[in-house]
Amino acid sequence: MKWIKHGKIFDPSQVKLLSNCKMFAQSPQALVFDNFVRIYFSTRQEKSATGMFASFISYVDFTKDFSKILKISDRPVIQLGEPGTFDEHGIFPFSPLNVGDKIIAYTCGWSRRKSVPVETSIGLAVSLNQGESFEKVGAGPILTASIKEPFLVGDAFVRIYNDTYHMWYIFGTKWIPETSQEPPSRVYKIGHALSCDGVTWNKEEAQQVIKDRLSIDECQALPSVLKIGNRYHMYFCYREASDFRNNSKRSYKIGYAYSENLRNWTRDDNNSGITLTANSWDSDMMCYPNIFQCEHRIYLLYNGNEFGKHGFGLAELEHE
Repeated sequence: MKWIKHGKIFDPSQVKLLSNCKMFAQSPQALVFDNFVRIYFSTRQEKSATGMFASFISYVDFTKDFSKILKISDRPVIQLGEPGTFDEHGIFPFSPLNVGDKIIAYTCGWSRRKSVPVETSIGLAVSLNQGESFEKVGAGPILTASIKEPFLVGDAFVRIYNDTYHMWYIFGTKWIPETSQEPPSRVYKIGHALSCDGVTWNKEEAQQVIKDRLSIDECQALPSVLKIGNRYHMYFCYREASDFRNNSKRSYKIGYAYSENLRNWTRDDNNSGITLTANSWDSDMMCYPNIFQCEHRIYLLYNGNEFGKHGFGLAELEHE
């Protein structure tokens, strides 16, 4: 795998976003239409009096060569939840999928906690207007904490292979207690689930599909899978559990794995084909990748420094 970087293609500070949203375009997720590519992302409201953000889903439409922006959504694609629901305080990420004559999307809803900062679960939404807006299937999640996965279920990425829905998601393994320097730190891994209808899922409970590289406390996030030829390729991001916000050596990097059967994955970060760029918008961090195909070419969207505060970039797979 070898990627050609095309640089940052979307900067939220240079455009008009949703009301009160002036920064962040996190977790870009592509949906390819006949005449354009729509990229959904999470943006944040400015800090409130409590100092807390709220994440909302927006989108930007590009020409299929990514040379021109055609449209930016002027309203949230989906509403946040009512008080007490799993997505009351934000949705991030948002993963769309074409299914027949409709578009479905898997959401990661965030709600705040007292003893730890957040809890997350996975929701489902449907669009009947070509992805302009989405309605939730219900007020609650379709996947959430369970006996073997007691917290932090989220980051769903779904594709249909051999008439079966495959979901790659993250599940929390523990919270590391707070210290005088940091709040409680979460640890999470990539898991796998199967479904025949995309609604009812059979999770392979607490079964980590990607081996750790850093330590048992490695955090893995945002899995994204594409079949190229006879092999399945997964891109994700990983980091240390603590001291990752301002320490580039411990912050997010892009990870890579491949599989022949969607079950057994070989981690091969050294052959991911993409690394940090010195003195650039992605010099300290690369995170939240999304691999997809458009016009017989394969692309990778990703965020850079400060978790997508400054936008997202694009890379193209080099063909032999």
